[in-house]
Amino acid sequence: MNAQFKKGILELVVLISVTGRDMYGYELVSEVSKVIDVNEGTIYPLLKRLTNEHYFETYLKESTEGPPRKYYHLTEAGRIYTETLTAEWEEFYAKVEKFIRENARKG
Repeated sequence: MNAQFKKGILELVVLISVTGRDMYGYELVSEVSKVIDVNEGTIYPLLKRLTNEHYFETYLKESTEGPPRKYYHLTEAGRIYTETLTAEWEEFYAKVEKFIRENARKG
C-alpha cells in the first residue's frame, strides 16, 4: 500500500480501534495491522501525540503475562474527534471514488 495513503488514514484507524474497547499498545498494533501494515515504531508515537492532545487517557492494568500494561481509553474529546474525522473521511472517499468512476471511462 502506498505509504502516503497509510499515513493519511492511520490516525483514524487507531481512533476507531479504541472506540469499542480500551486497548493496550501491542494489542492495538495487532488490531491496526489487520487493516494497515504497521509496526510498533509507527503506532507508539501516534498514541503519545493523541494522548497529549487529550483524545486518549491511559491507565495501567496488571497482566498475567509480565509487567502491567498501559491501556488507552478514548476520551469524550476523542470520541468527538473520531466522529469528525470519520465524516471527513467519508466525504473525501466519496469524492475520490466519484472522480475515479467518472474519469476511468474516459481512458
